[in-house]
Amino acid sequence: MLKIGLTGGIGSGKSLVARIFEVLGIAVYYADTAAKAIMNNDEILKAGIIRHFGTESYTNGLLNRKYIASKVFGNEDQLALLNSLVHPATIRDAEKWMLQQSAPYTIKEAALIFESGSQEHLDYVIGVYAPKNLRILRTMQRDNVSRDEVLKRMKNQINEEIKMRLCDFVIYNDEQKAILPQVLALHEQLLTIVKRTLHEPQSHSHTAHI
Repeated sequence: MLKIGLTGGIGSGKSLVARIFEVLGIAVYYADTAAKAIMNNDEILKAGIIRHFGTESYTNGLLNRKYIASKVFGNEDQLALLNSLVHPATIRDAEKWMLQQSAPYTIKEAALIFESGSQEHLDYVIGVYAPKNLRILRTMQRDNVSRDEVLKRMKNQINEEIKMRLCDFVIYNDEQKAILPQVLALHEQLLTIVKRTLHEPQSHSHTAHI
């Protein structure tokens, strides 16, 4: 089974692309959603968070999100520390989840695949690209937040152009090209790779712009 990453900057539309893959019968692991559960259920991770951020980090055994947010908001060092605790736990959970699936390939949807080092555990990575101004507008409308707030969130992610160059495949969600035909074409390409690797494992291809 191939393990595929799916990433893109905030407002790129990666969740939409993930849902299309799900309709095609591909199991998708949503890293952000999973991380929230893991922070409540992984005892080793909970101990690490309490050790670094204090006992106020949890209330009645559940993560005190407001408190943690107050600790990391606007503090790059504290955010990096939190991520250094959460990312390895999420990577382990995703690995375990993927091995339990029966689809020809599985997808891990995450904003910070390269930032977290998750790409080392994946066979290929798909990038979803949209221009910065369009991503800002989408996020402002979706989350009802200011432009400045969106820009602050973007600071935690690597440059979008660099990220796309690191991906093996790129899907464009720029309102110029339809997404569905791109996803369908990539799905067929990945199924072909799966069939090929059953007989003779191949090295990664270069970036393909669908």
